[in-house]
Amino acid sequence: MAALIEAHDLVKTYRMGEETIHALAGVSFTVERGAYMAIIGPSGSGKSTLMNVLGGLDKPSGGALTIDGADMRALDDSGLAAFRNRTIGFVFQSFNLLPRLTALQNVELPMIYAGTDRRTRRERASMLLERVGLGARKGHRPTQLSGGQQQRVAIARALANGPALVLADEPTGALDTATTADILQLFGELNAEGATIVLVTHEPDVAAATRRVIEMRDGAIVADRGARAA
Repeated sequence: MAALIEAHDLVKTYRMGEETIHALAGVSFTVERGAYMAIIGPSGSGKSTLMNVLGGLDKPSGGALTIDGADMRALDDSGLAAFRNRTIGFVFQSFNLLPRLTALQNVELPMIYAGTDRRTRRERASMLLERVGLGARKGHRPTQLSGGQQQRVAIARALANGPALVLADEPTGALDTATTADILQLFGELNAEGATIVLVTHEPDVAAATRRVIEMRDGAIVADRGARAA
């Protein structure tokens, strides 16, 4: 089976005045379908830049990147937007839920952008909220939910369009220890059901819940621990 992600010699540079910042300095790796992995490193290591590149939120300055068969450097802005909506589900530390919408409506949003009809998206959003344990909270707005519940809504939203890849950026950073364990258990269950999940974190305990850990420093991979997905 072909890898879901193939990255070869990825480079990302920024200009800050007269200085050139090498956020990614020749990063190469592959990710198999069904993987559950973490990208870890201290602030400034390049892990957030790498996530933005993997998520189609930014383009590399050099190298090659293929995700689910698509050449990411060949896509223009509109192509990247369509690719993100169809192929990638995002989970963020701050949840990024719209406060005036209910949990159900928040989960429906990616499907609205994808052109899914109302009945189908309502049924799928309901099913996903049931899957993450919030079937009884469909009509609640974010302010009526705990942090852990909001993150579960965000995970359901990330799964709305059946993405090939789920990218989670510090998904437990705003949660307490017990809630973090609950969210990591949910990620593990979703992975066991076939979801490919990549977590970006600075927390070793969170990374340890995955099956593969890529460690970054100074824009480069310094360690890659763990086998291919089963």
